[in-house]
Parts: sequence; C-alpha cells; structure tokens
Amino acid sequence: MKKLFTFIICALFIQVVKANTKAAFYNEAEMVQQDTNVLLPVIQAPVSIYQNNIIKRRLDTIQKEVQLDYNGYVQAYIDNYVRRKDEMGRMMGLSKYYFPIYEKAFMEAGIPDEIKYLSIVESALNPNAISRVGAAGPWQFMSETAKIYGLAMTDYVDERRDPVRASNAAAEYLKDAYQQFGDWLLAIASYNCGKSNVQHALEKTGTHDYWSIRELLPAETRGYVPAFIAINYVMKYHKYHYIVPQTSDLAIVTDTIMVNKFVSLSRVAQALGMTLKDICTLNPSYRQQLVNGTAAVPRKIVIPVVNEERQSILRDAIADLSAPIRTPKPIQYVAIATPVQPSAATTSAASGVVPAVHITKKGDTLANIAAKYNVKIGDLLQWNKNLGTNTTLPLLPGLIVNIGRG
Repeated sequence: MKKLFTFIICALFIQVVKANTKAAFYNEAEMVQQDTNVLLPVIQAPVSIYQNNIIKRRLDTIQKEVQLDYNGYVQAYIDNYVRRKDEMGRMMGLSKYYFPIYEKAFMEAGIPDEIKYLSIVESALNPNAISRVGAAGPWQFMSETAKIYGLAMTDYVDERRDPVRASNAAAEYLKDAYQQFGDWLLAIASYNCGKSNVQHALEKTGTHDYWSIRELLPAETRGYVPAFIAINYVMKYHKYHYIVPQTSDLAIVTDTIMVNKFVSLSRVAQALGMTLKDICTLNPSYRQQLVNGTAAVPRKIVIPVVNEERQSILRDAIADLSAPIRTPKPIQYVAIATPVQPSAATTSAASGVVPAVHITKKGDTLANIAAKYNVKIGDLLQWNKNLGTNTTLPLLPGLIVNIGRG
C-alpha cells in the first residue's frame, strides 16, 4: 500500500512538471510567433522577458540623445498606436507641415530633434487643442507657464496656439528642465507634471532616473514618457505596421506678411481664393478671426506661396479695407516647348527668345525644375522671388515659374 501511494505521488509530480514545461514551451512559441509578426501584446511579466525583443532592437537602433527604454509600459502604448492606423497616418501627414517648425526651434535651442514627437502626445498636432484643465495649443501650455515663457494671451491673440511661438517656448522650457535634472526623460516628465513634482520624487527616492520615480508621479505622467517612446517607434517604423502617411490639406510651402492694422482673416482668404477654414488653420492664434496689427505692434499672417497676381490682390485688399476685392484672372496654362540648351545666343536679350514658364505640378520643387530646364538655381530664384528660397520643398500645384529671360 505504501509503495502504491508513493507511485501515485510520483506520477502526479511528473504530470505537474510536464504541464509546467508544456506551458513554458507554448508561451515561448507564442512569443516567437508574435515576434515574427511584429504584433506583440502586453505581457504582464518581468522586463527581462523583453530583452531580445525585435521592438527593443529597433528602439536601440533609432536612439540618439534621448534614452528610448523598452518595457511592457512602452509596448502597451505601441500596441495602442499601431491599432489606430488612420489616426497615425494623419499625424504623419500633418507632421510634414509642423515638424520643420519644431525642428528649427529645437535646433536653435539645442534640444534633441526626436523630442518633436512629444507634440503628438500633447495635442495630436492640433494647434486648437484645449485640455480639460485649460492647457492650449500644439504644446499644451497652461496660462501661467505660458506667461513665464513669453507667450501673449489677450482678447485677440493666444500665442499658445501659434506653432512657431509655442515651439520656441517649449524648447526653452525643456532646456531649463534638462539643465535642472541632467536627464531628458526627467525633463520630458516635468513637461507634463511640472518640475517640482519630479524634484520631490527624486528627493524621496534618492535616485536619478524616470523609471525609479515613475510610481511617485501623477497617473498621467506615468503613461506620458512611455507614450513618447512609443510614438518615436511608430513614426520611424510605421511601414512594418501598415501605417500609411495621409495627405494633409495644409499648405506645406508658406510665406508671411506683416500688417499694421486690423485685418479680418475672411478678407485675406477671399483675396487668396482660399476658404476661411484653411486660412484660420494657418493662423490659429487669432481668437476672433481678426489680425490685430497696429503701427506699434505689427502682426504676422501666414499664407500659402501664391503667384504675383494673387499677391497684388492681397496687397490691395489690405491697403484699402473698404474697397471690394477684385477677382483674379484665371491662370493661363502655357504649353511648354522642349527647352533649348542655354547658350550665349539663347540667353541674350538680342536673341528675341520669348521667356518660357513652367506650371507646377504636384511634387515639383525649384531644384528639379532647374534641373529639368538646365538653368542655374540662382537664376531661377532671382526670376521667381515670390516662390521663396527653399529649393527642395514641394511647390503648390498651378504656380507659374519663370524659367528663362528673353
């Protein structure tokens, strides 16, 4: 009887061991399959399980100045974002307009370029975003912090919504935070919950990194840094998750004009042949759709790059606010002859050659137009001063580009 009892106990023990081994095997097999498909669910397990994960390796590859740690918290946000393919695609489309603004501000302040992705976490690149606690703009400044960093808020203007002004202020805040903490993840955390909260958590724990103080920070901040890291991943590796950048309605190539009087954005839109919604999107800081320029404080209006005729109509509309806005002539599309190789004869005014023009199509840049017609970039810029000086940014379709002088 005793031997039988011992045999039963041993048999049960073997079954338990086999079951645990089988469970471990299937968990490992499941992880390998998920790793191959790049679709990793949140696994409630120690961080060590993630050490050889493909997502971690990718984050290591794109890491620059800001530490891009990988763990279950980060993975949870990656899972969240890659499911929202349309929304992420829209962010990528909008980023073509907003990111050059952020990059310029951050470069001038010495802020790592990758922190530009923080604005997606903050506002989804919406300059009109307002949080439940009153933070506003693409960088979600509270009013008191905005005042500290020089952003004006009046009945007419809220510079928290101005992408340029707000980006400069965000850069200065992050620069100050980094000088205080000496760590970019701590600086980023402070952007969400304030420097004092981060400082108190560091003093309480005696540590000096985000993950050590994470549980002592406000609930929102606990997810804020993982979300930032996840957005870095998704924006870099979107193709692996079938996220396709969407086309944005924002004019990628813009110009600015200064006005020293009160001008309604509706009048500007009418002169440019735009919708009021589109001109307001380019100028989100004006609270009443009214540009409050004065002789003492001229105000900036952002407009798309337009041809000389549209510029003339806009100048007249602003110069005399009581006059009706004249209707522009329709664009005459000119057939372009095969370009002739330039020579002394063809470039001379005495040659009698009629100046040629090019009507821009989607994707045209000043650089590829110059190459197409074998003209110098400097000459093309001189002949087309209204098109700006950036030779690599795409031009709006339908613009007239002079490509020679007769």
